[in-house]
Amino acid sequence: MDRRFFLQVLGCGCLSLGISACSTVPITERKQLKLLSESKLNAKAAQIYEKIKEKEKLSEDINTLNEIRDIGKKIEYSISEYFERSNIEDPTANFDWEYILIDNKKVKNAWCMPGGKIAVYSGILEVTKNTNGLASVMSHEIAHAVAKHSVERASRSVLLQTGTSIIDIATGGKLSTINRSTGMNTVGLLSQIGIMNPFNRKQESEADYLGLIFSSLSGYDIREAPKIWKRMKKAHKGKEPPEFLSTHPSSDNRIKKLNAWMNEVVLNYPPIEQS
Repeated sequence: MDRRFFLQVLGCGCLSLGISACSTVPITERKQLKLLSESKLNAKAAQIYEKIKEKEKLSEDINTLNEIRDIGKKIEYSISEYFERSNIEDPTANFDWEYILIDNKKVKNAWCMPGGKIAVYSGILEVTKNTNGLASVMSHEIAHAVAKHSVERASRSVLLQTGTSIIDIATGGKLSTINRSTGMNTVGLLSQIGIMNPFNRKQESEADYLGLIFSSLSGYDIREAPKIWKRMKKAHKGKEPPEFLSTHPSSDNRIKKLNAWMNEVVLNYPPIEQS
């Protein structure tokens, strides 16, 4: 089947799924599919977050945790203030913000669950280096939650599974036959490489862009963002997978785009004075 046609079938099918299933990402206005309940996903994320707090070793570095919370509060305020001033519904209005610092130097990561549940691993601090760098990483992760990427990704997966089943039936079970004969989920792998991975990379680039905006609105130096990816590239020692196999854009592509967006973000999204 032609990939472009398949993407159209699995895209934001407002006519077949109902107008309510489609929405747009704040600021970028990209159309997105939302079949699942955001409130239920937020509640589930909160439950998982509590389990993570019990399982993981939380850092006793109070100074760094307080810095994370201070940065988070500034980002929270600037996002809400921006949408209020723009007369746009605040996508974080129902967030129950929370921040933890996980003591794991081997993990260079941070994330924000749906609903504003945030974790920073101590290993990422070797890459962020400073407050502006940490703010850049946190803004990116928060951008994922603001853009409802988890809801979109889960909805996309449901639609993809449904579409694959329909195609299997329409082809007389040929897809199932291929899977059995190869001993692997060939269709799933092809879908991941040809559909879901590029889709996730689009979300990552969108989070890079929105994160740059949120960081700027919060008064941080956004020039630190591309520097982080230079340091991340160095930390990976050139072992990044080919971009077509990855859910993330390559470091080089991220650096290029971040630099290209810099002037626009500085001019159009100046810092909002913190109350």
